[in-house]
Amino acid sequence: MTAPRTVNTTCPYCGVGCGVLASVEDESARLIAVSGDPDHPANLGRLCSKGSALHETVGLQGRLLHPEIDGQRSTWDAALDRVASTFQQTIAEHGPGSVAFYVSGQLLTEDYYVANKLMKGFLGSANIDTNSRLCMASSVAGHKRAFGSDTVPGCYEDLELAELVVLTGSNTAWCHPVLYQRIRAAKEKNPRMKVVVIDPRRTATCEIADLHLALQPGTDTLLFNGLLAYLARYGHIDFSYIESHTQGFGAAIEAARQEGDKLPDVARTCGLTADDLSRFYSLFASTGKTVTVYSQGVNQSSAGTDKVNSIINCHLATGRIGTPGAGPFSVTGQPNAMGGREVGGLANQLAAHMDFDSDSIERVAEFWSAPAMAREPGLKAVDLFQAVGEGKIKALWIMATNPAVSLPDADRVRAAIAGCEFVVVSDCIADAETVRLAHVRLPAATWGEKDGTVTNSDRTISRQRAFLPLPGDCRPDWWIISEVGRRMGYAEAFSYGNAREIFAEHAALSGLDNHAAGRLRGFDISAYESLDDSSYESLAPAPWPARPGFGVVPRMFADGIFHTADQRARLVPIITRQPVNRPDTAYPLVLNTGRIRDQWHTMTRTGLSPRLSAHLPEPFLEIRAEDAATSGLEQGELAEVESRWGRMLARVRISDDQQKGSVFVPMHWSDQNSLSARMGALVNPVTDPQSGQPESKHTPVRVRPWSPAWHGFILSRRLLDIPGIDWRVRAEGVDFHRYELAGGTTHADWAAWARELLCEPGETAAEWVDFQDVRAGRYRGARIIQGRLESCLFVAPDIRLPERSWLAGLFQREHLSDAERASLLAGSPGSGVENPGPVICVCHGVGRNTLLKAIATQQLDSVAAVGQCTQAGTNCGSCIPEIQKLLGSPA
Repeated sequence: MTAPRTVNTTCPYCGVGCGVLASVEDESARLIAVSGDPDHPANLGRLCSKGSALHETVGLQGRLLHPEIDGQRSTWDAALDRVASTFQQTIAEHGPGSVAFYVSGQLLTEDYYVANKLMKGFLGSANIDTNSRLCMASSVAGHKRAFGSDTVPGCYEDLELAELVVLTGSNTAWCHPVLYQRIRAAKEKNPRMKVVVIDPRRTATCEIADLHLALQPGTDTLLFNGLLAYLARYGHIDFSYIESHTQGFGAAIEAARQEGDKLPDVARTCGLTADDLSRFYSLFASTGKTVTVYSQGVNQSSAGTDKVNSIINCHLATGRIGTPGAGPFSVTGQPNAMGGREVGGLANQLAAHMDFDSDSIERVAEFWSAPAMAREPGLKAVDLFQAVGEGKIKALWIMATNPAVSLPDADRVRAAIAGCEFVVVSDCIADAETVRLAHVRLPAATWGEKDGTVTNSDRTISRQRAFLPLPGDCRPDWWIISEVGRRMGYAEAFSYGNAREIFAEHAALSGLDNHAAGRLRGFDISAYESLDDSSYESLAPAPWPARPGFGVVPRMFADGIFHTADQRARLVPIITRQPVNRPDTAYPLVLNTGRIRDQWHTMTRTGLSPRLSAHLPEPFLEIRAEDAATSGLEQGELAEVESRWGRMLARVRISDDQQKGSVFVPMHWSDQNSLSARMGALVNPVTDPQSGQPESKHTPVRVRPWSPAWHGFILSRRLLDIPGIDWRVRAEGVDFHRYELAGGTTHADWAAWARELLCEPGETAAEWVDFQDVRAGRYRGARIIQGRLESCLFVAPDIRLPERSWLAGLFQREHLSDAERASLLAGSPGSGVENPGPVICVCHGVGRNTLLKAIATQQLDSVAAVGQCTQAGTNCGSCIPEIQKLLGSPA
C-alpha cells in the first residue's frame, strides 16, 4: 500500500480562508485526515473544530449524483438542453428581465465568473444575485461610499500588531475561531493590547475582552457618531490626513455632533454606563494602532451601510487606515464571498469591481464580445424573490444555496419558488428544501472534487484543489453553466477547458484599462492572466492587487490614495435611523440570529459529523431569566417563537448572557434535520436602502411555552422515518442517529409503537428489553442484536429524560454487560457505566463531567492544566471559554 498523498487546499467554511493539508488514500479514493497548513498566511497551521472535522463530511450520504428532470433521472444532454431551451424561450416571450440566477459564496471564483458572464453579457439581464447579499452587502456599499471601491484595507497580521482590537457585531470566537485564537495569542504576548467587544449579547468572544459594551440593538451608529464627536472635542482628529486625503469631514462631524456630542445622552440611549462608554472612547482616542473588526452584527441591518460608514469615519478622521495594526476590517461569513464580489456576483455590479456606468458597460461588453450586455443593475436577493412570487421572474436558476431556508420571510420565499414556472437547481445535495422545488436538478461537484480559487476576508487568493474523483455524474459548476451557454448558441464565449482558463480571463479583465489614466480600480490581478496550467496548479496564497512588476500589497491605501475620482476618501454624514418594525405590545422582544460554534449554514456538510453535532444538537432559544419568567418559559422546555412573518419551535436556554428584551436563535436548522425550527421563517424581510441587505438581527417576536403531551428521544443505528411528530430534531452520533422528539398526541401502547418504528420487517434476531409505566406516562425500550445495542427509545410526560452522553457510549460496545443492560431499563448510568456528560470539547470528545472530575481530583487551576490532563482546548481552542467557566476563573 502506498503512503497517503498530501494536497494543499483551502477550507470551505467561513471567510477566514484557512489553508488545509488533505491526506488522501488513492487506492480507496478517500480523504483520511486533514490538518492546518502551517505555511498558509491565514491560519499558520490552525484549524477550528469544523475544519478539523472535514474528513468526516465528504461521504456520499445525501448526495445528488445524477441529473433529474421532473423528479426522474435523466442524462446530462437532456437536462442541459431543457435548461437552455427553456431560458431561451422565456427570454424570447417575456424579455431578459424574466430570468434570474441566484448564486452563492460557496461557489469558486471561476464558477461565479462564468455565471455572471452568461447572465449579464449573453442573457441580457443583471438579475444575478448571491446569498452574500445576506451577509456582506452592507460592507460592500460602505466601502464604495468611503473608498470608491469595495476594498478591505488591512490584513490578518494587523490583528496581531494592533494595541486595540474592537470587535463589533462579531462573535469571533465562534464564527471566525482561527482569527480569535490569533488575537488571543497576540494579547498574551503583548500586555499593552486591549480588546473591546461591542455586542448586545455576552458571547464567548467576551472571554478575552477588557471591556464589553452590551449596547441596545440598533444603536451602533449612535455609538460611533458619539465616538467621532468625542475625537473632535478632545483633539484627536488628524487634520493633516483629513486635509490631504479625504472629503466630507465637515458634514460628517456636524451630523455626529447633532446626536452624539453629549456622552451621557449617548450612553443612556445605547443602554451603557457613562463610565464604560467614556473608557471605550478614551481607549480609541489614545491608541494609534486600532483595528475595528466588524461582521454580520453590523451588516445585517436595515441601516447596515450607515453602521459601516460610521466605523470607517472614525478611522479616516484619525488617519488610522493603511498602516500596520490599524484600520476598519470587515470579516466575511462565507468561503468565497469576496471572490463573488470580485467577479460581479452582486446584481448591482459588473465584473472586476466595475459598476454600471457607460464606460464600464462598454469595456466589459467589448472584452466578452457580449451580444446582449446588461445596461442597468438587476434585482437584489429579497426583491428578486419578491419578483419570483409576483410571476415577473419566470425562469430561475439557483446554484449552491438554499433560499427556501436562508432568506428572510422564508415561507413566502418557498411559496414563490414553488410557484415559479421553471426552476433549475444545481447543488450537491439531493433533498434540500430548495432542491425539492426544482423542475431540473443538476448534480454539482463539492469541496474536494472541484478545482479553482477563493478569496478570503483579507483579499488573499488561495487555491482550492480537487483531490477526490467526481462521483456519479457530478460536474463542476463552471462546466454546467458553460454547457448551457454553448447550447444557447454562445459556444465560442464558453469554450473553457478547465478552471485555469477562466481564472486567466478573469485576471485579464481585471487589468483592462486599469490605471491607464491614474488609479481607476483597486481590484487588479492582471499579473495572473498568462498563467499556464502548471503555474495555476502551484499558485501560492497571495493578496490582491497583483499587478505585473509590483510586489505584494498586504495593506491598501498606505499612500493615502483612494479609488474615487479625486483619489480622496469620503467621510459620510450619518444620522441614526431606528430599526424598521420595532417591538410593540403584540411582539415585545427583539429576535437576534446567528451561528453557533460547530455548525455551518444549514448543516448539509457539518451535520454529517458526529463530533460537530455533539455540542449543541438542538435548535434553541436563548433568553434572559426575567423575560423567560414574563413569558412563562422554563429552562429546557420547548417554546414557540412567533413573528409577523412566521413561527418556529426551539429549546429554551435561560442565560444572563442575553440582554433583557432580546432573544437569540441559531440559523442552522432546516426541514432536513428538524421540524418547525426554520429561523428564516421568522425574519423581518426589510432591507437596507443602500445595500439591499436584509435585517436579520432585529425582528420583533413573542415567545410562549409549547407544551406537548410527551417528550422523548431515540438513538438508532439506522436512519428512521418518524411520522406524526410535532417536534423532531436529528443529529449524528458515532455509529448512531439521534432523534429528539415531542408530540401533541400520546400513544396508548408505547411498546407497540416502538417496535413498529424500530424493528425491521420480518426481524427475528432482535432481543427487546423494555419498561413501561402507563400511569406515569414513561417508557424505556431497547433493541439488542447479538448482544449489541441497535436502538433505544425513552419517553416521558416532561423533559426529565436520561442524559444522552452515557447512552451514546453504549453504541461503542460490541456486547452490553449486565450492568449496562440494567442501566438502560433504569434510565440512568449505574456505578459501572461511565457518564462523560454533555460534550464541551468536540475536537477530542471531552464531556462536561469528565472536565469537572479532572478539575476537582487533579486540582487543575488553568486552561493549560486542563488541556494537559484531558486534551480539551488543545486543538482549535473554541471550547476554551467554556472551560474557563468550569474553572470559575476570568479570562
